Amino acid sequence: MCIDSAASATTVCFPTTIAPAPLAAVEIGGVAIGLGLFTALGAAVIVLLIGLSAFFSSSEIAMFSLAPHRLEKLAEEGGASAETLADLKSDPHRLLVTILVGNNIVNIAMSSIATGLLSFYLTGGAAVAIATLGITALVLLFGESAPKSYAVENTESWALTIARPLKLSEYVLMPLIVTFDYLTRQVNRITGGRAAIETSYVTRDEIRDIIRTGEREGVIEEDEREMLQRIFRFTNTIAKEVMTPRLDVTAIATDADIEEAIETCVQGGHARLPIYDGSLDNVIGVVHLRDLVRDRDYGEGGIDLELEDLIEPVLHVPESKNVDELFSEMRRERMHMVIVIDEFGTTEGIVTIEDLTEEIVGEILEGGEDEPIERVDDETVVVRGEVNIDEVNEALDIDLPEGEEFETIAGFVFNRAGRLVVEGEELTYENVRITVENVENTRIMKARVARLPAEDEGDEAEGTETADVEPEEVSTD
Repeated sequence: MCIDSAASATTVCFPTTIAPAPLAAVEIGGVAIGLGLFTALGAAVIVLLIGLSAFFSSSEIAMFSLAPHRLEKLAEEGGASAETLADLKSDPHRLLVTILVGNNIVNIAMSSIATGLLSFYLTGGAAVAIATLGITALVLLFGESAPKSYAVENTESWALTIARPLKLSEYVLMPLIVTFDYLTRQVNRITGGRAAIETSYVTRDEIRDIIRTGEREGVIEEDEREMLQRIFRFTNTIAKEVMTPRLDVTAIATDADIEEAIETCVQGGHARLPIYDGSLDNVIGVVHLRDLVRDRDYGEGGIDLELEDLIEPVLHVPESKNVDELFSEMRRERMHMVIVIDEFGTTEGIVTIEDLTEEIVGEILEGGEDEPIERVDDETVVVRGEVNIDEVNEALDIDLPEGEEFETIAGFVFNRAGRLVVEGEELTYENVRITVENVENTRIMKARVARLPAEDEGDEAEGTETADVEPEEVSTD
């Protein structure tokens, strides 16, 4: 367009942009197709591609959210889909490449087709902008958010549903998948990354975190959480930590008579007793109160029974034996009691099935027996001397250490004091104060354990004990 200027006798021309006239038809392969029909076909293809985008996006979530133990269960139950699912999950890296290749192809194709269609109606810049924004919105809503949310809610059923179509996609896209799988592994090798996408199972620490989270969310109760934690601790426990110590063992000699054995069982409240020959370091077996009473009152007349006739064999195990293995062995041998010995063959104590069961379900109390840990308040507990340090740490959320020579709170006190202690003595370790409340002969029967407040902890910082504490650092009230 040009404008004549009368004042300067010049002519000024401006470029003019003329929008292209709308096409009436589009020629494809020599065949003319009406623009309206062509647009409708393009829109239908975009809808199909959105469906494929949803398929690949939901596949990623379903496949990688499926728990390994559930996959094994589905494979055991059988079915073509379950077998295909197991085959896909056997190579998680290849599976991820398959999903990503398919998803990117359909998303890019959608954007290209939308841009091409809009270019028939709009200028180039406007067509690109509108196609980009429109396809992005469609993909986010219908190709990502909605299908992934569905896959999260229906992981197992959806994984079985899409397993075979996903396997078909792997065959169709095989050249691209093989190429990108190889290139990805090479990049990982060069950069020091790992090709593995997932491990077979979660770790023990992750399971513990899940248990704690479950309690916070109200999914499991506190006593259920404690039992689950004891199960994990069970496999790392040794016989010495759960045994009844030698000082608390009730036993009888082989030369005792049946009446004496019955009386000892009844007075001690025991169903079984170890039988020793000479000393407790030579335990030769156990007798059951049921057998003693049955054979005394209902045995064959005229036969003088001796205690030795009722002795059952007993198993001797080292104090370092894992209780998980010990529990299996006792069940296999049908033994309810074993004798714990040290490296010199000296009897250290006994372990019963009840002792092992209590490690999982908690203390089984009888009659007027006191709780092993009595909570005074949120910061203080009173514990029996034989209570394991791990249990005290868990009760107060503290970190008292264990040593090679001790596992109990009494052993901790003796180790820190370096001598025998008396009632009323107390010691401080980091942010914990332990007060000895009850001593019988040389044994610590009860101790009060208190977690110090933050300000007290700071006051005690200079006097915090180390692993080697001199006796004079323990104060007496």
